[in-house]
Amino acid sequence: MRLLIIGGQTSELSAAAKMAMDRGARVAFAPTIDSGRAALRKGQGADLVMIDVKLDVKGLIAALEAERIAAPVVACGVKADADAAVAAIRAGAKEYVPLPPDADLIAAILEAVSEESSDMIAADPAMKKVIALADQVAASEASILITGESGVGKEVIAKYVHGKSKRVNKPFISINCAAIPENLLESELFGHEKGAFTGAVARRIGKFEEADGGTLLLDEISEMDVRLQAKLLRVLQERVIDRVGGSKPVKVDIRVIATSNRDLAEEVKKGSFREDLLFRLNVVNLNVPPLRERPLDILALAKHFAAKYAALNSVDHRPLSEAAQRAIAASPWPGNVRELENAMHRAVLLAAGEAIEPEAIRLPDGSQMRRAAPTESEGAPEAMVGRTVAQVEQDLILQTLDHCLGNRTHAANILGISIRTLRNKLKQYSEDGVAVPPPGAAERAAG
Repeated sequence: MRLLIIGGQTSELSAAAKMAMDRGARVAFAPTIDSGRAALRKGQGADLVMIDVKLDVKGLIAALEAERIAAPVVACGVKADADAAVAAIRAGAKEYVPLPPDADLIAAILEAVSEESSDMIAADPAMKKVIALADQVAASEASILITGESGVGKEVIAKYVHGKSKRVNKPFISINCAAIPENLLESELFGHEKGAFTGAVARRIGKFEEADGGTLLLDEISEMDVRLQAKLLRVLQERVIDRVGGSKPVKVDIRVIATSNRDLAEEVKKGSFREDLLFRLNVVNLNVPPLRERPLDILALAKHFAAKYAALNSVDHRPLSEAAQRAIAASPWPGNVRELENAMHRAVLLAAGEAIEPEAIRLPDGSQMRRAAPTESEGAPEAMVGRTVAQVEQDLILQTLDHCLGNRTHAANILGISIRTLRNKLKQYSEDGVAVPPPGAAERAAG
């Protein structure tokens, strides 16, 4: 954890620095915003920036965004300065730390930053295989290619590998190749000299130099232009970089991890990705399966996120009801772990009562969760073992209703029961908190 404190070295700020160092953080001071920005440009990166609220918090945040320097900012000031605290939060600060500092608060902020996006939950055998391979290669210096659909947790795996490596106490730097315009990505990666192009008002250290000694994550590398791929290949081969506008190479000591949600072998065939670069990156491949292929992880992750966001939002922790657990397990989660996490965050905020019920678990547009299409094996006797007759009956009724697009008359005919019996069953399910498909259009029109 790297902490940059911007402001005069008052006794209060020095106390905050000591508390952070006691918890393993590496702390640097910068007396002014300009000197803080200069330190960040020179590669003295920070995982967290703490700024005295008396300085221009809004200006600092705007400057960091303009220079695409990614570091969360927290403001700090005397406890009595409530107006300044409100202004800092409105300006974009993540938190306000009252001074003199509280040791527990400092520890909580550092922990929140260090744990951000690094939730590693693996209950399913398919995911445990990936973790076992990651454990096996983490201590090596091999480049790693992490593949999988969007939202499966590729960056989480990358951070896990870094945390298990010999470089754990060095920087972990991430750059999303798809999020930065093509004409700016070279400067972001390799840095630039003053005057190298219009707008280059000062020397800027790139991500390779910032990650020196540690790990560089090239997220969604398939989006990188072929010309830059050639320059990246040279870095991997020779461990030197050339800043844009620079006159001499700069040595770097890094481990590269790349991720992609595309099949890079297919991209090679299309001519959009260099085969030699693929060979360099893909020394070890960690393929993260989609959530639908690791079903045991679904409820484990859901419970984890429910607890996490209850604590984050300072609300009572509510367990998932049995009906909610069935609904979560039955959803296809096409957005993978990212979609599940967002859904559980909403559920924590929307839930009422003593438990999280299915009606609180909604899609971003407010609609109910989608149910997964039944597989061929779901009707097999082996899949029914350990379940009650009532549970099997409920799944059969709801799946038949889905098949009939909500037409209850047709569903009742297929099931061989009366429409009254079907309605009574659905009413009971609804009262139990189970999501029930609405009636079909023709039935709604009939009243």
